Amino acid sequence: MKVLGLLRHAKSDWGESDKRDFDRGLNRRGRKGAELIGAHIRDHGVKWDKLLASPAQRVKTTLEEADIGPEPEWEDSLYLASTETICDLIREQGGDADRLLLAGHNPGFGDMVFELVSPRNENALFDEAKVKFPTAAFAVFELDIDDWADLAPGCGKLVHFARPRDLDPELGPEHG
Repeated sequence: MKVLGLLRHAKSDWGESDKRDFDRGLNRRGRKGAELIGAHIRDHGVKWDKLLASPAQRVKTTLEEADIGPEPEWEDSLYLASTETICDLIREQGGDADRLLLAGHNPGFGDMVFELVSPRNENALFDEAKVKFPTAAFAVFELDIDDWADLAPGCGKLVHFARPRDLDPELGPEHG
């Protein structure tokens, strides 16, 4: 069995209209969300062997605020990646890691929920994650594979899903 984690970047700063999408950082709420989800990830108990991350500024800042380790390996292909690209990257770069964490973007990360979880493995966590994979969301999948090269649709079960609003209601959508 392999364990895959997905961490979406925290809330970006749309007020930085003079910057390219790739260069946008986080707003105040995003920094707080990243810090909270980082503490949650550290407390969750999975020790990640490898971290692959999009080099976009909002992902870099999310990881700085979250402080989850290990040292990120920056992967250009993760920037706004499709599920196909994400799966290819996992197959090619997973290596001998048993627990692989990715940090990146939607819509690819949200779509990975549908890609990895077969109908027989749908559960209450899946029901939450399929509605929306919001900023700073963190998902953990147990994958019924022995090698990352064997990653295939429906090989996983969502075993953990957390959002900043689950940890602090002030970060929920109704609080803007």
